[in-house]
Amino acid sequence: MTDFLEQWMYAVWEILALSGPWLLVGFLLAGLIHILLPEQVVYRHLGKDDWRSVLTAAVAGVPIPLCSCSVLPTAMSLRKSGASRGATTSFLISTPETGVDSIGITWALTDPLMTVVRPIAALVTALGSGLLVNLLVKTGLASGPRVDAEAASSRAHDHSHEHDHPVDESGSVLGRALRYAFGPLLDDLTPWFLFGLALSGLIAVLVPEGFFASELTSGWPAMLGMLVIGVPMYVCATASTPIAAALVAKGLDPGAALIFLLAGPATNLATIAVVRGFLGGRILAAYLISIAAFSLACGALLGPIYGLLGMDASAIMAEATEKGLGWLDIAGGAVMVGLLLRSAQRRYG
Repeated sequence: MTDFLEQWMYAVWEILALSGPWLLVGFLLAGLIHILLPEQVVYRHLGKDDWRSVLTAAVAGVPIPLCSCSVLPTAMSLRKSGASRGATTSFLISTPETGVDSIGITWALTDPLMTVVRPIAALVTALGSGLLVNLLVKTGLASGPRVDAEAASSRAHDHSHEHDHPVDESGSVLGRALRYAFGPLLDDLTPWFLFGLALSGLIAVLVPEGFFASELTSGWPAMLGMLVIGVPMYVCATASTPIAAALVAKGLDPGAALIFLLAGPATNLATIAVVRGFLGGRILAAYLISIAAFSLACGALLGPIYGLLGMDASAIMAEATEKGLGWLDIAGGAVMVGLLLRSAQRRYG
């Protein structure tokens, strides 16, 4: 038992250390985006039921590091401020599926191809879903009794994991960005990031090498399995990354891992309930169907791309942990440990 715990803790530390420097950079960039891009600037461009508003919402959501429950109040605020249902849906998908922090950790734990494909796939999924919702609205298929905005927004806040942190508006832009990034933002993501680290460590220790090499754990069975697991599960974009990397290192098809990275953060039972109540049942159906369809399509395309480029995703991701830790990894990991402990103390202390 002691040997297992030591192996598990070291696997968790190794993953955190490898991703630590990139997480620090990602959180800083997220803080700067929060300070320099006021929400009102985004709101003004999302009101029409056209492709431009959907594209704007999708692009605006890509760099913002909010998890799938924390994004709910923001998305509902967009809707109450006049954003179309298509734009709101697009924002609800692109925002939790990726962010500057998750892009950094994807680079650290996976490979350049997955790092590039992941935000592009999130953008395509969000755009496709938003356009489908707009089509339903224009054809009258999404019409029906409107749900009270205040009540639905209240439900969104109830499901959010954000806390009511006062943000100091004084000081320089950099100082305010740092206070937000390593204060409210990190506090919101800490429990789910710790969950992702713990689970990825267990996968690294318990799952044998090449476990996903059989026919039942690769190809379409694996992709459909990751979709079924990801849809109801709560996991943020940052926390899902080490889980996916650990699975790929054990032989999981990278296309199946991408499906988990897309479907997991974009959906969970809380999000489904709020979308149903605020946007309607037909839009919820379009939301889930489009996420499933685009995730599966992106996942199915990614595997052949690895083949064409001669890249072995499992070998690349396994090599990331075998090459050892440099001084920058250790320093970044140590800083992240301190920040996560401080965040946990603020939440639960």
